[in-house]
Amino acid sequence: MNKKLKPNSYAALDAKNHFHPYSNARRIEEQGPMVISEGEGIYVWGDDGKKYLEAMAGLWSVAVGFGEERLIDAATKQLSKLPYYPSFSHKSHPAVAELSQKLVEMVGLDMSRVHFTNSGSEANDTAMKFVWYYNNALNKPKKKKIISRIKAYHGITIASGSLTGMPLMHNDFDLPIPQVLHTMCPHYWREGLEGETEDEFSTRCADELEKLILKEDPDTIAAFIGEPVMGAGGLIVPPSGYWEKMQKICRKYDILIIADEVINGFGRTGKPFACELYGIKPDFIVLSKQITSSYMPMAAVLMTDNIYQVIADNTQKNIMFGSGFTASAHPVACAVALENIRVIEENKLMDRVPKLQGQFQERLNMLEDIDIVGESRGIGLMGAVEVVHDKSPFKPFNPVGSAGPVIAECAHNNGLIVRAIGDTLAVCPPLIITEEQIDELFDKFSKSLKDGSKLLKEK
Repeated sequence: MNKKLKPNSYAALDAKNHFHPYSNARRIEEQGPMVISEGEGIYVWGDDGKKYLEAMAGLWSVAVGFGEERLIDAATKQLSKLPYYPSFSHKSHPAVAELSQKLVEMVGLDMSRVHFTNSGSEANDTAMKFVWYYNNALNKPKKKKIISRIKAYHGITIASGSLTGMPLMHNDFDLPIPQVLHTMCPHYWREGLEGETEDEFSTRCADELEKLILKEDPDTIAAFIGEPVMGAGGLIVPPSGYWEKMQKICRKYDILIIADEVINGFGRTGKPFACELYGIKPDFIVLSKQITSSYMPMAAVLMTDNIYQVIADNTQKNIMFGSGFTASAHPVACAVALENIRVIEENKLMDRVPKLQGQFQERLNMLEDIDIVGESRGIGLMGAVEVVHDKSPFKPFNPVGSAGPVIAECAHNNGLIVRAIGDTLAVCPPLIITEEQIDELFDKFSKSLKDGSKLLKEK
């Protein structure tokens, strides 16, 4: 990666009210809808018959590719047997019991219990409620604030949207709520100081976290939430030593850790779960997306037995646990999740990621040779490039965020679907992608960046 370039920090851009991670929204009136009508493997087709390589796996999520018959059959079989049943009032069904056991075994990390929701947003919202409930049970009524990060993405409900650290998800929604705070984004390329090493930058991130905790009073800080690798905020890989240092501060002040693995989980980073990759030992883990390859809506909150027992004991006092959803642990979603995991394991899709990531990351890094690419970054089978008007001296596009949608449209013209996050273009293909298809993806990506560069310079 190019570490010589030191652009303006996100904090500076935010302060000027320039930075909007989803700034393609400002161009929405200029774009017609892209109607996708069919999918197979890593490809989808528009209603006009045009074929696209789906380099975002839908929305970071279709691990087994489109049109996997085993998942379709699993859903059909479950629909014919038990299409729906609630998980309220001490009721359950076989699929949720089997899935819960499977997830606890897969994840490890002392996770012992699972609570199901329908989306990552709901799961992070629920994790936040669990943290509050837990501290009330321990007679710590002041310990309620949650610290997230600038550029984090944790969902869009009132609670999870507050945890998200993006202005667009806050502006005119009266968010974030007062119980949510944000510390600095761990993006070394943007936030690192001249001459500062990655390890020194990680120390500064931890110091900033500690300063915030002390400013607010440690007795009021309940939890720290973070994606091991930040996804929808621009695919930001943590710098060396980051998670070790951040965890040390959290443990020092008795602050719980919530690991949001909604995008990272099920092999995406080269390990089954990114907590293993970065040595994170959380109190909660949140899963979604690749849990069903998004064939059905589902998410899960896993917790340690220590957390569970406190919550369970407090629930006896309250007679019942007052939180859940009509479709929590939906039988069809559970059946699809179980079959999705079987497909992942039997086809060794998680094992393929370490074998493919060398080629994937090498092709990604080669994009830095293109004149508008300021930085490439990634891990496993996920990556992104951030584009700039000039590399040296650094000059962003004006307005910031205006270039990404142009390049994404060039990609569409070239039969490639990427995601524009401001001036960052992200890719995260299905885990079934082959070596040949990786080359196809990056050949199209390279052409799209060059086409976009030409268009932007003509303006």
